[in-house]
Amino acid sequence: MIDFRYPFVFLAYGLLLGLMIYKRLKSAAKVAESSRWGDEKVRKRLFSRVDFKWLKRKSLFQWWGVALLIFAATGPQIGTSLQEVERRGVDILVALDVSSSMEAEDVKPSRLEKAKFEIGRLISQLQGDRIGLVVFAGSSHLYLPLTGDYGAAQLFVNAVDSEMIRTQGTAMSDALKTALGAFPKEDQKHRVLIIMSDGEDHEGEAVDVARELEAQGVVIHSVGVGTAAGSLIPIFDDQGRRTDYKKDRSGKLVTSILNDAMLREIATAGGGISVRFDGRSGSMDDVMNVVQAMEKKTLKTHEYSQFEDRYELFLACAFFLFAADFFMPTRRKGEEEWRGRFV
Repeated sequence: MIDFRYPFVFLAYGLLLGLMIYKRLKSAAKVAESSRWGDEKVRKRLFSRVDFKWLKRKSLFQWWGVALLIFAATGPQIGTSLQEVERRGVDILVALDVSSSMEAEDVKPSRLEKAKFEIGRLISQLQGDRIGLVVFAGSSHLYLPLTGDYGAAQLFVNAVDSEMIRTQGTAMSDALKTALGAFPKEDQKHRVLIIMSDGEDHEGEAVDVARELEAQGVVIHSVGVGTAAGSLIPIFDDQGRRTDYKKDRSGKLVTSILNDAMLREIATAGGGISVRFDGRSGSMDDVMNVVQAMEKKTLKTHEYSQFEDRYELFLACAFFLFAADFFMPTRRKGEEEWRGRFV
């Protein structure tokens, strides 16, 4: 693979192309002017010491040298191959609720945005652990498989929104089952599941499923996002403007409140802890401290070897072309003898 440290330098090729066109037009004008200096024999005598073939070669060397200099200035970097990287850590899966109730604004700017921000903080603190992401609403999906690429994980988290799953509801037990299937089967330890939600469970099976996961070596922590007072659920149009608030079938406004008791039950059944973000306090620090205190395992992942600067190769080629241009002769070895006034 190849990457460039300063890709904007490629714009210089446009300038180089314009200069080439300008030189070509000037060259055509010079040829037209020299045709007025006499007939072909006279011109041949005037330039008898100049080797025009070598002049063209010198010009080509100069253009190619400049082109290679521009390419070197872009800072080409090459990653040679995949290599196995060993780290010590645990496997962490985050199950994130993306149902419409997570758009409630009792936690600013919204429950979902607060959850995404805290996941980003979690990723920034990881050292050697692998992280993955399950999103759920009325159904659940493995959105990001376990990875040690924290930059890619952050990009995936930033892209999460409440429109990802059209089936509305909160299938929390289904999310727990999806998370279990995403963990490696060969290891019954070093597995952590962090479920982030406002606690609504439309199926009522989440606590039982959490006990099953705990029996299979998965530690479950819960993070409640919201307040006990709750908030209305805004509805947005395609431009992201709030147009209304969610209503039930009878036309009454729906207020979504945090079901903290349910999340605490899940954490207790899963052998973990429960924290809450209520807009005034709460962060992932308590959960992260527990994760960091866990026994670590050796995780093997394959990554591209680190990109290395390779500009010096193209710089050396450009230097070689300029040196060749400098030492390249343009004078003919043999000269025609002048035999009088008339050729």
